[in-house]
Amino acid sequence: MSDDESYELLGFDNVLLPVGDLAEAVGFYERAGFGVTARVDEAGIAVLRVGAETPGLLLRVEEALGHRAPPWASPRIWLEVPDAKAAARALATAGITPLDAPMSVATGWTVEIADPWGNVIGFTDYTKRPELARS
Repeated sequence: MSDDESYELLGFDNVLLPVGDLAEAVGFYERAGFGVTARVDEAGIAVLRVGAETPGLLLRVEEALGHRAPPWASPRIWLEVPDAKAAARALATAGITPLDAPMSVATGWTVEIADPWGNVIGFTDYTKRPELARS
């Protein structure tokens, strides 16, 4: 590319997740601990807050999308939490079954959930490498 055609990646805007029903999706993610920063039912979108960061998860209705299990090759979005094992307990209390028990990773622990449309969200901590964690 020439200098006239180059571009710079500045960071995330939002991560879009396809869902089949906006109200059901918002309810699921609220139970999982996400706050809603914007919701436009006419457009079939809702933006979920992820910590203090401006980018969020954007739920977008795809009307033909039905409930499905996550495919094994599904992309995963992992979000940092202070304690993934505590997140797993809180999710279970909210009626959201993790895909598996919390698993050990290089930096700490991770637990994953899937929404009714197969989108996989992980909650990961830095308990083994606290120097890498957000402060």
